[in-house]
Amino acid sequence: MVLRGKDDTGKDLILSGDYIAHGMRERAAGLATEWLGPRTEREIQQGLQYEVTQERWTNLDRALQREAQAGTIRLERLSRDHRRTLLIGRLQQLERMGLANPQATGEWTLRPDAEPVLRTLGERGDIVRTMQRAMRGMSRELVLSAPGGGAPPVIGRVAGKGLADEWHDLGYLIMDGIDGKAHYIVLPVKAELQHYPIDGVVEARASTGTRAVDRNIVALAANGTYRTDYHLAIASAQARSGREPSEVVQAHIRRLEALRRAGLVERMAEGAWRVPADLPDRGREYDAKRLGGMSVTLHSHLSIVRQVRAIGATWLDRQLIGGAMDVGDRGFGGEVREALQKRVDFLVEQGLAGRRGQRVTLASNLLATLRERDIAVAAKEIAKGTGLVHCPATDGGRVSGVYRRSVLLASGRFAMLDDGIGFSLVPWKPLIRQRIGRSVSAVVRGNHVSWELARSRGITR
Repeated sequence: MVLRGKDDTGKDLILSGDYIAHGMRERAAGLATEWLGPRTEREIQQGLQYEVTQERWTNLDRALQREAQAGTIRLERLSRDHRRTLLIGRLQQLERMGLANPQATGEWTLRPDAEPVLRTLGERGDIVRTMQRAMRGMSRELVLSAPGGGAPPVIGRVAGKGLADEWHDLGYLIMDGIDGKAHYIVLPVKAELQHYPIDGVVEARASTGTRAVDRNIVALAANGTYRTDYHLAIASAQARSGREPSEVVQAHIRRLEALRRAGLVERMAEGAWRVPADLPDRGREYDAKRLGGMSVTLHSHLSIVRQVRAIGATWLDRQLIGGAMDVGDRGFGGEVREALQKRVDFLVEQGLAGRRGQRVTLASNLLATLRERDIAVAAKEIAKGTGLVHCPATDGGRVSGVYRRSVLLASGRFAMLDDGIGFSLVPWKPLIRQRIGRSVSAVVRGNHVSWELARSRGITR
């Protein structure tokens, strides 16, 4: 059903809560009766007989609930009900499920939590059927629980997706895992289903621990105050090759700003924040509330079939470099292993890998080379359409410009920065999603980027 939200005069459509809760269903039932004719007694009886053994909350359960007094049902009261035999059969089924108990005096007692238990079982059954439809007959062990703290992450392809809770806009993914199992994953709050394409490769992991950045902020705070100048001095003295100290500090600032908006820290002045001693625990609670205890990462929007011959640094390439240690032999894991062999053949054709018997040798700069080729092809098309000159981002160099749009490549998502003369393609991050049309700067190191976003002056919230 789709409601436009306007009445026939163009004004806002206002529906009473009672009509939404009951009236729509009654109206739909009336229309069904009008179009299809009334249900026969036989159809009604067959429907009730089917409900006797169902592991969900049924109309028979509602009838038993109405007859119960203080959780007790007297069988003599059911003698007046034409469904008496079915109701007794339902009580016997509930007994087998541990939700009802017969008494010696012709009475039955219902467990107080019978309704929520049955509703949960019904939802579980719905999930199982949804998973079976998504897997399209493929034999998989079904896993309905998300990976808990300490459990390995779940990696696989998106076999199906939808809304788990329409009222709260919670989505779900059905993942065909590299472990040979199918997993039902409820997405974090505000996660958008469109970001997880069907057949794309994703990873789901529990996010229950404290974050290193929060622990580091507390460790660097003096008398409850974290200062960027002090942190920069420490980071400069402990600088590691491959990451600038300023990038490290910027990452901490972004985290502090997120925590400030959540009311967990206070910005005292430019470059200074007041932080509580228990910030790691508060940060963990904040992340759990925001992410629902689960984080889901998109590794590739391409299916493994499309990745096999893609010009770009793909998830398959990263698996080849890492040895594909977690990839199983059954189900989707077996498909991934087959795709990896085909990917090696393609890389050999491209001069980026070599075979010696069963041994495979990959080019030392494989990912960088593939990424550069991917960007070059995309940049050529953009230059043709815009008339701008492509200015490749140099490793360790700073790139500035107006963020025009994002570009989705085999190597991932990239941001197009336009400086008025030329453009650069820089690895994209979610934090710039709202920055389209605004000037940004970035320092690029390989496939990693540190974004510098100018904060507006004046009153902030």
